[in-house]
Amino acid sequence: MCGHQLLELRTLMGKQIRIGTRGSQLALWQAKWVQSRILSLEPDATVELITIKTVGDKILDVPLAKVGGKGLFVKEIEEAILDGRVDLAVHSMKDMPSEMPEGLVIGAVPEREMPLDVLLSREHHRLSELPDGARIGTSSLRRAAQLLALRPDVHIVPLRGNLDTRIRKLDTEDLDAIVLAAAGVRRLGLQDRITEYLDVQRMVPAVGQGALCIESRDDDDVLRPILKAMEDRDTRITVTAERAFLSRLEGGCQVPIAGHGILETDRLHVTGLVADLEGKTVIRESLEGPPEDAERIGTELADMLLSKGAKEILDKLYRTDEKS
Repeated sequence: MCGHQLLELRTLMGKQIRIGTRGSQLALWQAKWVQSRILSLEPDATVELITIKTVGDKILDVPLAKVGGKGLFVKEIEEAILDGRVDLAVHSMKDMPSEMPEGLVIGAVPEREMPLDVLLSREHHRLSELPDGARIGTSSLRRAAQLLALRPDVHIVPLRGNLDTRIRKLDTEDLDAIVLAAAGVRRLGLQDRITEYLDVQRMVPAVGQGALCIESRDDDDVLRPILKAMEDRDTRITVTAERAFLSRLEGGCQVPIAGHGILETDRLHVTGLVADLEGKTVIRESLEGPPEDAERIGTELADMLLSKGAKEILDKLYRTDEKS
């Protein structure tokens, strides 16, 4: 870290920093990880975790797609930042709506964990080895559509709850397998439960999956330098492209949309996918370009999918959602 950054960080000495977080085991792990990073940069600061319940935490008996709206896991925490109850928040990037509320910014995007989805099976089967008619649990329409495209014979079972709750349901309910984000499973040290990593060729991840979002007020000059020190350039670039893709499609958890970016030898490669709920129609395209054009690449990729039939799929899904 250069000298002027160290001088800026000293302005945090003795400051109390309050981090807003959900109360799940995974959310607390993520918040504590950020807490430890802040303290490693500025040991004289006091960093406190404030647990906040969101709408998504309160409604556990309804599939996410039926709850509706955007920001189900972030809205109440964002309100706490804006009214000064907390100074920043730690979110899973995949929970973030594509549009930010006025007065808030994505202050830092740390280095990303593995973005893939993983299969957890009771009998340690891979996806191709599951029996005909296997029952697979997932709360994600994106995962469900891609699973049905790969295995039209399986039955998708809605699965809500925190990550540890969903893993427990695999053991206690009549499920053959569940699909989760690799990042959460690995962060909680449960990777020995993973039966198979689902590569991007078979299962395109959610936009922002595996990345953290550290959200703050846009006028917080005291926290800005420490957030800058936690920033990972490559993750910011790939997430920017993915979120531009999602924003152009106006997507949320009610529709099967997937987007994944990767930076290789200073070339940004982005893959996007839109599918119908049954996985019978899957539209997938990729686009690449220089990393400084991340937002443009994401937007153009979305336009490619819209022109190849994604618009009709999304229009139909949104009409159905409005009627329900």
